[in-house]
Amino acid sequence: MADFFDLSRELRTEALDVAAQRARSRVVLLEKDIWVVWTLSELFGGAYAGDLVFKGGTSLSKAYGYVRRFSEDVDVTYDIRALAGDLVGDTDPPIPATRAQARKWTDTIRGRLPEWLSEEIAPPLRTSLETRGMPATIRVEGDRIFVDYEATSAGSEYVKPEVMLEFGARSTGEPATAMAVVCDAAEYVPDVTFPTATPRVMSAQRTFWEKATAIHVFCLQGTTRGGERFSRHWHDIARLNEVGVADAAIGDRTLARAVAAHKQMFFREKDADGNVIDYARAVSGGLRLVPDHDAAKRLEYDYLAMAHERLLIDNPQPFSDLMAQCQQIQEKANR
Repeated sequence: MADFFDLSRELRTEALDVAAQRARSRVVLLEKDIWVVWTLSELFGGAYAGDLVFKGGTSLSKAYGYVRRFSEDVDVTYDIRALAGDLVGDTDPPIPATRAQARKWTDTIRGRLPEWLSEEIAPPLRTSLETRGMPATIRVEGDRIFVDYEATSAGSEYVKPEVMLEFGARSTGEPATAMAVVCDAAEYVPDVTFPTATPRVMSAQRTFWEKATAIHVFCLQGTTRGGERFSRHWHDIARLNEVGVADAAIGDRTLARAVAAHKQMFFREKDADGNVIDYARAVSGGLRLVPDHDAAKRLEYDYLAMAHERLLIDNPQPFSDLMAQCQQIQEKANR
């Protein structure tokens, strides 16, 4: 069988067209997915694989299969003990004891992480691309690495020909386990070999609480610094609820408190009135998952844009139904 990246541009285009027709998907999505898996393969086949954890919505889709939506960006945690072991010491779990210490750890990590990405992670990626003559380049911007690839078809404002790797280094990423990841196109074009990967993946239960607390912040602030694409978090926790992960996460009080403690130190936020958001309260009966009024309208606009771009693989549920489902999760969590 021929490797996808050894094919000519014309044959890659043909393979993607066939896969898109059989999968009832879009070429632009299937092609980006291939680059996502290639990137995971390189990261978790490299020297630092043991200190990395794949997390976020893309992990729910690509590793667990719980979420049926296209996930284009890759969230990765680099173990804080590896990057800032001199600060963490024997602290277990590695969470600072005071806000002043948290600021020191954060400032140190923000200084070290871009340098580590530029010197340790980006060069092997560039070498792999250059060795095989693959149509892509690597750029580093702060705590992010971008794989800019030459697309075989036109994309859109929402789906750009780039894979963004967003790195964090303020946790261990645990609990995590190794899981297999394959390309969406692979089952539809069996005569072509596509990239595969076996990353260490954050537990779905922890991802639930990471997303639920991020949603909680949005609801209390009524806005987000992340711009568009934030409606994916509501879609994801609804799907996690359907497969039982939400119940398992809600029942794991130790995990809920651990996520809250970590965010209280490293991700301090204030609500719309300027009050510091209490994450411990959020996971102990005060969780908000449904925004009010104008914030809900912004959320709905983003959700409809995601559906319009066909990023939701299945027929998207009405926004009102999604909010009703999240209301039920909120009530269940707060009980």
